[in-house]
Amino acid sequence: MEIFNSEKVEAYVYQEAKQGNRECGDAYYLYSGEDYFICAIADGLGNGPIARQSAIVVPEMLEKYHDETPDELLLRCNEQMVKKRGAAVAIVKADYHRQIIQYSCVGNVRFYMLHNRLQMIYPLPVMGYLSGRPQKLRTQEYAYEKGDLFFLHSDGVVLKSPKALLKGSLGPYELYHNVLETIEHGDDVTFIAGSLLL
Repeated sequence: MEIFNSEKVEAYVYQEAKQGNRECGDAYYLYSGEDYFICAIADGLGNGPIARQSAIVVPEMLEKYHDETPDELLLRCNEQMVKKRGAAVAIVKADYHRQIIQYSCVGNVRFYMLHNRLQMIYPLPVMGYLSGRPQKLRTQEYAYEKGDLFFLHSDGVVLKSPKALLKGSLGPYELYHNVLETIEHGDDVTFIAGSLLL
């Protein structure tokens, strides 16, 4: 477990490599500043070092350019995927002042948010993966409130009832452990369970 705590966000990250591999083919990134929070998961195609080579492009780009929009960041990442295996990528950005979450994704990295303990937000992902070829991107925006839970995961996590898991968790730490009890181990797995505190 990696713990990510600031005044404005609380998050817990789990990552596991596919059985028999030293390296996980997923990568992730989290950052919280004065005005915004950003997190991302990249799931490199395949597994092991070749998948990792594509996945780590994402945290490298976000570290340099996290002030940009999710779509701008995805385009930067896409440019770096030429002659690589490619990756499914999702980026989530929360604007603290506007209390808006932006989500943009290419591929099967999933995002869920429980808004006001009642409304389940589950944006539909854009099919495909970043590969260096032209991409159609579509940022989706949602209002959030203080204390809203969110969950971002690679396809190594299979949730039977995301809504029940989020509603049954009082906070991100409990959500982390509730998900951990349900997953099947053996594949590359990365997930981020978090809550917005502002």
